[in-house]
Amino acid sequence: MRSRAGAVGRGRAVLRSLVSIALGMTGAAGNTGCYSDSCADDYLCEVPPPEPSPCDGDPAKAAALDMCGVFVGEQGDDESAGTKDAPVKTLQRAIRLAANGRGGGEAPTRRVYACGGVFEEAISLPQGVDLWGSRVCAGGDWSYGGPLDGQSALTVIAPPVGIPVRVLGREGAVIAGDDATSVIFGVRAVAADASARDGKSSIAMILEHGARAIVRKSEILAGDGKDGEPGEDAPSFRANAGVLGNEGVDACTANVALGALPVVTVCDDGIESTGGQGGDGGLETGGDGTPGQPEPVGTPDNRGLAGTGASGMPCGDGGRGADGAPAERAAGAVGAGLLGVDGWVGVRGKDGEKGGVGQGGGGGGGSYSRSRTFACPAGRPQAGAAGGSGGSGGCGGKGGQGGGYGGASIGIVALQGSDLTVDASTVLGAKGGDGGVGGTGQPGGGGSFGGYGGRPPAGSGDMWPACRGGTGGKGGRGGDAGGGHGGHSLGIGSLGASVAILEHATVLPGQAGEGGIGGNASLESGLGEGERGIAQFWYRFDAPAPEPPR
Repeated sequence: MRSRAGAVGRGRAVLRSLVSIALGMTGAAGNTGCYSDSCADDYLCEVPPPEPSPCDGDPAKAAALDMCGVFVGEQGDDESAGTKDAPVKTLQRAIRLAANGRGGGEAPTRRVYACGGVFEEAISLPQGVDLWGSRVCAGGDWSYGGPLDGQSALTVIAPPVGIPVRVLGREGAVIAGDDATSVIFGVRAVAADASARDGKSSIAMILEHGARAIVRKSEILAGDGKDGEPGEDAPSFRANAGVLGNEGVDACTANVALGALPVVTVCDDGIESTGGQGGDGGLETGGDGTPGQPEPVGTPDNRGLAGTGASGMPCGDGGRGADGAPAERAAGAVGAGLLGVDGWVGVRGKDGEKGGVGQGGGGGGGSYSRSRTFACPAGRPQAGAAGGSGGSGGCGGKGGQGGGYGGASIGIVALQGSDLTVDASTVLGAKGGDGGVGGTGQPGGGGSFGGYGGRPPAGSGDMWPACRGGTGGKGGRGGDAGGGHGGHSLGIGSLGASVAILEHATVLPGQAGEGGIGGNASLESGLGEGERGIAQFWYRFDAPAPEPPR
């Protein structure tokens, strides 16, 4: 309390000094707006309200003065000073002068007065700079031209590419605090079809992070989004086929008859398919072959089992390798996509997976040379016939590429921390682009035959031949890809922004784009189809996703 009383005392001392000066000038406290609040000679002074600025007021009624803004018209010159009598030609030049001053120590006016006409440029408006359009400049008074249905009065911002109006965020503000709000009045911003940076979407206005803007008596019109590109098809020819298995050596041609060596197919992704090695040829029994690789999942009927070697019974052929699993059709695109400083980025369809590699065939079993009635002739090698190796399997087909997303059509995008008010204006989305169809997958490569087993010499009686390797499995077909997401059609799309749509504003969507169909799927099936775009007057990208119906 002591500190507060001291502060009050110091404040009153200052007031007494001010009163003394005032009394010295006028001779009476009653003529200065000062009065006593006690028997002591302490006076309080009323501060008169500031005089209204001639630059303030309703944009439709306030006078357009050189001290209040920079002037721009189609017949202007960007080398001019930007006054009523010497306007500049382009909006961006006028905005730069309004934000920074005309030079010569002149303070920034923070306002642009724009004639009716067409300006084919995309503009960036610093936060806190106003754009008052639809001025009638022919008579030199630059007054507001009236309702928007008077076509000659409109200030039309219609660049062939790009986003017509961008309100910069806090870092681009020309004044700090809540006063840094841009008033956009009497403007028609028209976005060309598919004119955003992604070459797909059409967006008429963006409020960057933290930007503040009031849109009054204006029209903000998005164009159509572009259809998403179809996903690239995988090659139509088959993937690499397997390799033919090696043949086993004949009986009585080697003292140690090793089974035929394996063959290998190396696929593009580094996965290998290997045929099983043939069984060795022996004297009293034949060796077993080895199974083909890679081992299949589960226990399919054909799974490249090894052939058994001869031992009292003839040898067995190697088993056929399992076919590689075909990849399933990939899912279509889902999700709302992302908003950013360049607009909207949608979701592509899922790429198709690669088909499984075929398993190599099993190696054939080996035989033996010494039977009850025959053996290899003396002086010759004594081993029996060796088994042939399995053929390797084919490679899996490549998957198709996902369909591209359709471009969005959004009137105004408001990003994180921005503040948008729409008053007595029209904001329209148009047609969102359809999502692209998914690409088709590649057929898998065929498996190759296994090699023959070795044979006994002619006239060898009941000596058995060795057995053949199994055929490699076919590679699985590559997966068809999913369709792309349909483009949104929104009057306003926001992310973490404050949006106020006042009573006399009209904010409407157009038609959302359809999702692209999955690769190699019929339209009726809906397989692999991407989601349809969203059509809403205002869509919050930060809102929780609705729960699916039960």
